[in-house]
Amino acid sequence: MLSSIKIPHVFALLTIIILVASVMSYLIPSGMYDRKEVQVGHLTRTVVVPDSFKQIPKHYSIKGFFVGEEVEGKSTPVSIFGFLRAIPKGLEESADIIFFIFIIGGAFGMVKRTGTITAVIQALINKFSNSGTALTIVLMLCISAAGSTLGMGEEFIPLVPVFLYVSHKLGYDKLYGLALVFVSAEIGFASATTNPFNVQIAQGIAEVPLGSGLGFRLLFYIVILIVAILYMLRYGKKLKEDFSNSLLAPDNVYKEDENLAQFELNARHLRIVAVSAIIFVGILWAVQTQGWWMAEMGAGFLLIGMMAALLGKLSLNEATKAFILGMEEMLVGALVVGFAKGIQVALVEGQIMDSIIYYASGTLQYLPKIIAAEGMLVFQTVLNFFIPSGSGQAATTIPIMVPLADLLGITRNTAIFAFTCGDGFANSIIPTSGILMAMLGIAGIPYRDWLRFILPLFGWLMAISAIFLAIAVVIEY
Repeated sequence: MLSSIKIPHVFALLTIIILVASVMSYLIPSGMYDRKEVQVGHLTRTVVVPDSFKQIPKHYSIKGFFVGEEVEGKSTPVSIFGFLRAIPKGLEESADIIFFIFIIGGAFGMVKRTGTITAVIQALINKFSNSGTALTIVLMLCISAAGSTLGMGEEFIPLVPVFLYVSHKLGYDKLYGLALVFVSAEIGFASATTNPFNVQIAQGIAEVPLGSGLGFRLLFYIVILIVAILYMLRYGKKLKEDFSNSLLAPDNVYKEDENLAQFELNARHLRIVAVSAIIFVGILWAVQTQGWWMAEMGAGFLLIGMMAALLGKLSLNEATKAFILGMEEMLVGALVVGFAKGIQVALVEGQIMDSIIYYASGTLQYLPKIIAAEGMLVFQTVLNFFIPSGSGQAATTIPIMVPLADLLGITRNTAIFAFTCGDGFANSIIPTSGILMAMLGIAGIPYRDWLRFILPLFGWLMAISAIFLAIAVVIEY
């Protein structure tokens, strides 16, 4: 069925969704929760105040329809001008992520120019030349572990061309290469063993001990990782049997990247890897313990690029050109993040975001415990379309879900588990996920073809999440 659906270019698709969100501001009652600031570790978060929702009457006028009109005590649906403004405002509000993507793109551009990335990948391919299965398992384990423990996502965007190259050399298509990095990262992000960007923020807001319930989430991580690996290997086997089994169009094939020319792994490359790894570990430590955010992480990645250029003996001009080229390769991916943010801008300015949360969550309190817990999973999954940020969704929904869980006799960690699963897996299918759309843009893979590949796996992962969630309710996890 998906093969018959024509999906427009990512920027057009996101613009259409922003328009739909703007129209919804005329149809859905407006309302708002009160908010307060709380300290979560080293970060200050603005969270909603439970039971503070108030409906706001709408103000309609000809002026409001065209350019907007503020009236005290009333909400104004999104105007035509407001719809257009949502895109640049989304770019503005996503500036930290957008420039972070540019910086790490430039840094990886310098590392790539030294030949280090290609040399390491080529060494891995040579070692596992007779077993794409083994290399798939190794790569998915490493990437998912980084996503699960450290919440890595945007950091992998510049590596998409590298994984396309790996997939090509192993005899697979571009979908396989993108899935190697994206699916692995999302599997890890959703399992959230110690992910500082979703589970730790959620536990801090819910006032439960950080790290509590780790064993349960670790078991969940192992199960879903095995399922994802088996799904990947099954698709890879079909490609090996007949490459026409690829879900991509016949003309959508990998084109050799001139910047990934062949390099033999040598001592200089190993020094760059070692120094980069040390700096990277330092970045991760600072994120966990010092409250580092995008600007500080960007500085760390910039240092990685500079050290690689120095150790790789690149001239100043060579390093600069590599940095610029690396940023250019991230252009579509970075801008997609801002366009996706425009959807949330339209919902917030139309004051219907909180209304969606209020009406959806209110129905759960009348359901039996297990069904209510499954409802939380569905609620968080659907809401992720509107708030694809893990930390943003935690700050918005956990203050509401926690009192509801207490009322229903469900543990707070169970409510948090429903949140991490809904937040994590939905990112693999929603067009509002900046990371997904950025990676698809870089890989040159149509969103429709990606859905054909990922939807069966998404169904399996959601089913497993529902089973684990029911178990969590029964054992009072």
